[in-house]
Amino acid sequence: MRIRLKAVLSALLVAGLAIGGCGGGGDAAVSVQGKAAVAEHYADLAHGAYGASVASAEQMGEAIDGFLERPTQARLDAARQAWIGARDDYVVTEAFRFYGGPIDAPKTGPEGLLNAWPMDEAYVDYVEDDSDAGIVNDRGAYPRITEAVIVEGNEKGGETNISSGWHAIEFLLWGQDRSQDGPGARSARDYSTARNARRRATYLRLTTQRLVSDLRRVQAAWVPQRGGYREEFLDDPDAALTKILRGIGALNTGELAGERMAVAFESADQEDEHSCFSDNTNADVVNDLKGIRMVYTGDGPGGAAPAGASLDALLTEADPDLARELRAALAATVARAVAFPAPFERMIAAPRRSRLHRAMAETIAAIEAQGELLARAATALGVKVNFEV
Repeated sequence: MRIRLKAVLSALLVAGLAIGGCGGGGDAAVSVQGKAAVAEHYADLAHGAYGASVASAEQMGEAIDGFLERPTQARLDAARQAWIGARDDYVVTEAFRFYGGPIDAPKTGPEGLLNAWPMDEAYVDYVEDDSDAGIVNDRGAYPRITEAVIVEGNEKGGETNISSGWHAIEFLLWGQDRSQDGPGARSARDYSTARNARRRATYLRLTTQRLVSDLRRVQAAWVPQRGGYREEFLDDPDAALTKILRGIGALNTGELAGERMAVAFESADQEDEHSCFSDNTNADVVNDLKGIRMVYTGDGPGGAAPAGASLDALLTEADPDLARELRAALAATVARAVAFPAPFERMIAAPRRSRLHRAMAETIAAIEAQGELLARAATALGVKVNFEV
């Protein structure tokens, strides 16, 4: 963690979470069959959501290849739109993180290569006042741009030395964002007539290809077949339920309300904005919340959850009043984020007690309160879980 705000820790403690562990426990009488049904459907949701992410990432790759083949402004705009579409599909899948699954297993998970942040953009390419910055322009240290250079350089020498993944691609498409009224404005000439254009193009192509291959690998882990991670996950319904609740709770409280929103809100620094080059952070918030809601309700791209195969079904049986309250909160936080009155960077920089300032503060508070409900839901279902990240 870079910063942990007192409000975030307070929310965890008020919720009565066991900060030390994430094993099963409690007195709720949730049947093994019910847990197994929820776990099975969750695995289907993960496979489908990662499938959608792979498909749109492949489309992004095709758009980027088209742009690099003929670097016009129109094709750059098309590549940027493809990044936004693919990014939105990926962010929904973040609800399947935070318990050492296929995406973020300590030694094998590719999450750090896919989505590490915040990024020191000067580590990759030129920035204002330093035209020689970055791997792209350092021919001495990096005579050739290769996938190994990109992968091995990720977080080398510091956690902001991000060379791979969504935000590296984002920076290479948009460039630095020097405005509070719009995203970065990198010129298509950076890939045609500018110095090191070919190296920059090679870098963009290779890191995009690596992102797509990593996503394919994660999706494959959830394929309904014997011998993969999915089988291991479904083998222990108690552990699966704990992982499911850990995933959405940590995303909601420790990551989204804390690291991504409260930190930026307190610092008022554009560099703390998640998708700062494209100004897509509003959508990041919305799609994280949609992912949390999807996992809780079980309603995904394939339609509604089968009867009894959702967290909502389990909680409705254990505590119907809490289930109704949580459903309402999940709908309300999504609605708040969709209704953000300005780009994220303007909201965090707004004067205190202004309309924009209040909108951000109230949304953070609502997401933290939603985290408390998720913690109560875990207790009602007999699960002790840690929502820290």
